[in-house]
Amino acid sequence: MPEELAAGREFELTREVTADVTADRFGNPGVPVFATPALVGLLEEAAIGCVAPTLDDGAGTVGTSVNVQHLAATPIGLTVTATARLVEVDGRRLVFEVEAHDDKEPIAKGMHERFLVGSMQRFVERALEKSS
Repeated sequence: MPEELAAGREFELTREVTADVTADRFGNPGVPVFATPALVGLLEEAAIGCVAPTLDDGAGTVGTSVNVQHLAATPIGLTVTATARLVEVDGRRLVFEVEAHDDKEPIAKGMHERFLVGSMQRFVERALEKSS
């Protein structure tokens, strides 16, 4: 049985910054620091992990809004820890406070919204209908 979906849930994950997640790889040549798109992806992954234990089989969430300040650069070799805290459940709408820090300092803070999807298979099928 899934856990309760309620405000107050929190999830944290940690990743090492490697060359494949740097600004250099995301189109900003010569900038070997953690890229903002990779940071946002990590924060989204934390939000997904936060609510995953509450979902029925086949259900999932999709991101609908991200508002994040990238406060500091993180070079290759340091570790980034991302945290998502569920602060609001409004029907299918989920609101998270997100933040991240590296080994030295806070590097990001913001808000992220996701929506509950009862059937991810059906969600994907509808999306693929666009390519027909």
